Amino acid sequence: MNASESAEVELVRRVAAGEQDAFLALYDQYAGRVHAVALHILADPMLAEEATQDTFLKFWGRARTFQPERGSFAVWLLTIARRTALDRVRLEGRRPSLSDGADPDLAWQVMPDGRGDAGEARWRSLRFAVLALPSEQRQVIELAYFQGMSHSDIAAELGWPLGTVKTRIRAAMEGLRRAWLDQGTP
Repeated sequence: MNASESAEVELVRRVAAGEQDAFLALYDQYAGRVHAVALHILADPMLAEEATQDTFLKFWGRARTFQPERGSFAVWLLTIARRTALDRVRLEGRRPSLSDGADPDLAWQVMPDGRGDAGEARWRSLRFAVLALPSEQRQVIELAYFQGMSHSDIAAELGWPLGTVKTRIRAAMEGLRRAWLDQGTP
């Protein structure tokens, strides 16, 4: 764990102890990325703002459940954001519009890091790793993770058997994992 990650873990520990200053520091650092994820899934600025607030409220209440040995804080928080936005989609009874192929690029561009150094490079490397996937794998990743569709919804949308969708998602995730690890990213 590098010094930046150690500092984040310390801030999360302080949030778990109820320190508002630590919460505000992490909010300032990650609010832009959380909002970008929510906006991309919800495609509605007001709903995205609500999902962003809900994400940070959940973080405040669940900070003590963060386990740094299982992954980075950014991934943990953005997973909460994604699930919160998908819950909002279900609550609203709406389904996000399908990607036109350009949307994921826009989402990556508006996902600020806050540090502007190694973290920014990690987000860019993940973007390039997604773009380097074969088109069928990239398509299922976009539908599953950017559009919030279930495996069954993807199979129905694309007219593919459910097993094919699951296989392509698994292959895409393995390809992303290899690309991520090959670049020395934890």
